[in-house]
Amino acid sequence: MVESKRVSEEKLDIPTNCPSCDSGLLHFEDEVALRCINPRCPAQIMEGLIHFASRDAMNITGLGPSIVEKLFAANLVKDVADIYRLKEEDFLLLEGVKEKSASKLYQAIQASKENSAEKLLFGLGIRHVGSKASQLLLQHFHSIENLAQADPEEVASIESLGGVIAQSLQTYFATEGSKILLDELKEARVNLDYKGQAVVADAALSGLTVVLTGKLERLKRSEAKSKLESLGAKVTGSVSKKTDLVVAGADAGSKLQKAQELGIEVRDEAWLESL
Repeated sequence: MVESKRVSEEKLDIPTNCPSCDSGLLHFEDEVALRCINPRCPAQIMEGLIHFASRDAMNITGLGPSIVEKLFAANLVKDVADIYRLKEEDFLLLEGVKEKSASKLYQAIQASKENSAEKLLFGLGIRHVGSKASQLLLQHFHSIENLAQADPEEVASIESLGGVIAQSLQTYFATEGSKILLDELKEARVNLDYKGQAVVADAALSGLTVVLTGKLERLKRSEAKSKLESLGAKVTGSVSKKTDLVVAGADAGSKLQKAQELGIEVRDEAWLESL
């Protein structure tokens, strides 16, 4: 029998500051890890830039991971605001990028400045603030500047949000980095206001839980989802007893079948377009 040996363990100090940007680290109750939430932290910028340009965020066509990595390596971008300082000739400095591609990238960046602000809010990558939460927040507060100054209790009172998101927003907007970033985005003329339709209390589908299923012929799924939400509906991905309505396109499968079994009202694309 081999005698066990106690290996001496060196006690490690728990870090208090981010090794990349020196900002104070935070410990969230639901996690063991310590996190840096400074939006200007270099260690987070790469992934943050990729997320910012992604389809569900600012939707900057062509600005994928490969281009972002090259821009970062060339020291052309240090935060998301730097994206809006880029010129066409900057892209020509990158390996494999020709004039036509450079022009398209520049145009896509300029076009993204006009996005409704919920796209920008989601693109900032704030902890717990997803695409749906971003839309609900901007529908309520109308601009990111208003949201940054919002009372956490008012944020928490918004249906389907709550205290966790309210605390996350308060923590993020309290950082000096977030204030600098918003100032830079505003200077670059990136839209900070909500451009979508405000949902009124007596909207046609107010308070209803709706599921989209099947192939739509005329509307893109994202367009159908946006229209439903603008009419007050909560759009979910699965059918249950809590579902009020199913909008079914062609080749709808198990979701339609389940809706019929549960006696849930089913409508088609033409009905949605008529609203």
